[in-house]
Amino acid sequence: MMTEKMMIRSFGNEPPLLADGRRAPDRREVSLRWLSGTFLTGITSSVLMGVALFAALDGRQQLAIPAEAYANINAEAHSDTDVTRGSRLIAPAIAAKPSDRKIMEVSTVVHEGDKEVVRRQPFARVKMTLAANHVATEDYPSFNPLTIFSADEPDAQPTVRTGQIYGSDVESEVSLKTVAYPAAKSDLEVAPGMTLDEIEENVRSNGSVLTDGAAQVAALYYVDPRRFSNDDNDVDLTAGLTARVLEQNMTVSAPESITPQTEEFADDIIPVRQDTSIIKAMTDSGYPEPQAKGLSAYLSPMIGSDDLSKGDVLRIGILQRGEQAKIIRASVYRGTRHLITVALDDHDRFVAGREPPPIDAVTTAFDDNSTSVPSNQNLPRVYDGIYRAALSYGMTKDMTALVIKLLASSVDFQAELRPTDTLEAFFSVADSSGQATADSELLYVNARFGDTQTRFYRFQDPEDGSIDYFDQDGKSIRQFLLRNPVPNGIFKSGFGMRRHPILGFARMHTGVDWAAPRGTAIIAVGNGTVEKAGWDSGGYGNQTIVRHANGYESSYNHQSAIAKGIVPGAKVRQGQVIGWVGTTGESTGPHLHYEMIVNGTKVDPLRVRLPGGKSLKGGALAKFEDERQRIDALLGNQPPPQVASK
Repeated sequence: MMTEKMMIRSFGNEPPLLADGRRAPDRREVSLRWLSGTFLTGITSSVLMGVALFAALDGRQQLAIPAEAYANINAEAHSDTDVTRGSRLIAPAIAAKPSDRKIMEVSTVVHEGDKEVVRRQPFARVKMTLAANHVATEDYPSFNPLTIFSADEPDAQPTVRTGQIYGSDVESEVSLKTVAYPAAKSDLEVAPGMTLDEIEENVRSNGSVLTDGAAQVAALYYVDPRRFSNDDNDVDLTAGLTARVLEQNMTVSAPESITPQTEEFADDIIPVRQDTSIIKAMTDSGYPEPQAKGLSAYLSPMIGSDDLSKGDVLRIGILQRGEQAKIIRASVYRGTRHLITVALDDHDRFVAGREPPPIDAVTTAFDDNSTSVPSNQNLPRVYDGIYRAALSYGMTKDMTALVIKLLASSVDFQAELRPTDTLEAFFSVADSSGQATADSELLYVNARFGDTQTRFYRFQDPEDGSIDYFDQDGKSIRQFLLRNPVPNGIFKSGFGMRRHPILGFARMHTGVDWAAPRGTAIIAVGNGTVEKAGWDSGGYGNQTIVRHANGYESSYNHQSAIAKGIVPGAKVRQGQVIGWVGTTGESTGPHLHYEMIVNGTKVDPLRVRLPGGKSLKGGALAKFEDERQRIDALLGNQPPPQVASK
């Protein structure tokens, strides 16, 4: 029990403190001054902490942004942040080779009725490094395997707009008409023979206007040249003398064909986005370290430092020959202002040089639309790389889609590009700008993906008038039969013995199952004739059987529906939609049971060796060889390797 003494003792023995003569404060009272001071101090501290935190976050409302959210933020929100994990401080750039784009005038011949019209047309030859950061000039369709493999609607009569390469150059449009030589009596009147005086008169009047290119030729050997002299002096001239009148200060030289060993000059533009050394800037762009150190030793004393500043541009001139590249010049720009230039002298030593001619690549080095080579990481897919490069080089979407379709049998478009993947194309254009139009035609493609090279040429078969693309041996680049009739499908079950999912016992599975949602399109694997289209009572449900050439048949089963017009006897084309995935018949879910039959025997569609496409023979092959050689001569291609036959 608390007594009064005990309570007094708990308060202490010292007398209470008095304030200005006032009484001691009662412990039960609350000081309003103290309470308000404490409250104002807390409010002020909170406000100051909030202001400091807001300034530190720079307006953001969360401390950390997850990677998934950061990836979805608009690029403009962090466009000033050029460095990401795994990326280079300096974005290297592709050297702008002169041979990357070339416009040439080529004479072509087109058959119009009973005439052959020869005219000059502009053609573009482009060499594209697909791994470069090309910017497409227009939108292109997203990857859809069904669209890639589907067939175009055939034309009733193929339209030839470009024709074939003509063997000689013409100055203007020329029409040629070939008629049979009259073996019997001709209706044409035969002109009388010319006398010697008439020949002399023709030589006098026409000999001075005979030309051979830019040179004027006087053909004096048609008759004795001494008979044209007006004096009595003998003129000692040989019968084969010709006179060539050349313009002053002009040198006539034989044309030089471009080969893979022809020397080509290129400028490599390296924009510096962060302060770094010259050596690191070059090695990050792919140059060997010894080469980078050697050039840095010449540049550093001239700029007074081993480092480059943010905003500088390093311009390197390269002389390329085949796979070898040699640095012959280097320039440093501070922004767009030229600082120094060094160049190789006759003794292969770098000396101070004059500023090289300006190029747009220097002023646009930091432009996001400039062409640059990314690092080996995060390269785009093959499909995107082809479209971006082709559209940026002037090809149309339809022409690019044709290239995609022709490469579909040998290229994985979902794979990541390699830095060495290239695509070369030769096509007709409207004018010297190099832009293709709807009337442009693709004549040649040379694609290299990894260790695989695919080269094909456009050719019109004179026998049936069909237009197709063939390899260097005259074999069609298109596959005879596709292995997957459901490009969007997922492989579920292969060919061979398995436990039947419905019957419950082991049974031979005579086809391949491709799972896909109900209603997914099914395409014909090749050209052929419909042999059966309808319900099958043996468990296949809606079934379509197509007969192809050379004893091949393809069977499509469990379809939800068969396409309109797919009836026995109808002709189908490779890639044509013939039905839709379903689960009719003995089926546990929507899928396509696909079978291939060869000479009446069911075989594994994924393992059977399929024949190639159409092969040219006889006269058609000979004409194709002529066309191929003309294209190769124009492009400076090496002849195809000869394979010895036993």
